[in-house]
Amino acid sequence: MNATEILEYLQQPHIAVPIVLATMAGLFLAGRRWTALYVGLMPLINWSFAAVPTFPIPEYLGGGAFQPLAIVTGLVLVVRDFTQREIKHWVWGAMIVGLALSTLTSWITIVVASGAAFLISESVDWAVYTFSKRPLSQRIMISSLASAPLDQVVFIWLASFVVPDIFAWGTVLTGIASKLLGAWVVSQIVAAQERKTAANEMNPA
Repeated sequence: MNATEILEYLQQPHIAVPIVLATMAGLFLAGRRWTALYVGLMPLINWSFAAVPTFPIPEYLGGGAFQPLAIVTGLVLVVRDFTQREIKHWVWGAMIVGLALSTLTSWITIVVASGAAFLISESVDWAVYTFSKRPLSQRIMISSLASAPLDQVVFIWLASFVVPDIFAWGTVLTGIASKLLGAWVVSQIVAAQERKTAANEMNPA
């Protein structure tokens, strides 16, 4: 079997899904729970690009199509922050593993587009998260505000080379909004936990 035939064999759902799940299970059992989620979300998101139906966006709103799972892409940027807390700079290795698993669930062109988008946006995300000394809830939003627009623009632009007419400002802007919404929800949950922890420290039982 040549490389193409091997890849096509591995891309069969009954082969690809167990590989992804086994990788996640191995990381989870090793105590890397956020890393397991991060690695698993990447092939899911890339798969959804072609598999999940989209909804047309009116031309007066920028045209294009809305991808319902775009909010999950926003969450993966947040999960990346928690993964960095868990495994430090090994987060880059986790990204490579996630992209490798994505080749089992997606078109290669989409994986390349996703990889480029992740590399650019997560470099910004990594820098903000690493060097900012603000509370975690604020770092989540700051890093997402910096990385989400880059991630969406780069991915949609590169994907347009294989999916004609996909690049439209409606698609770009709704994708960015969805990602930021996901990040905001998580940041509010984390902020509530931070306030509770601070209150407990000020008023110990």
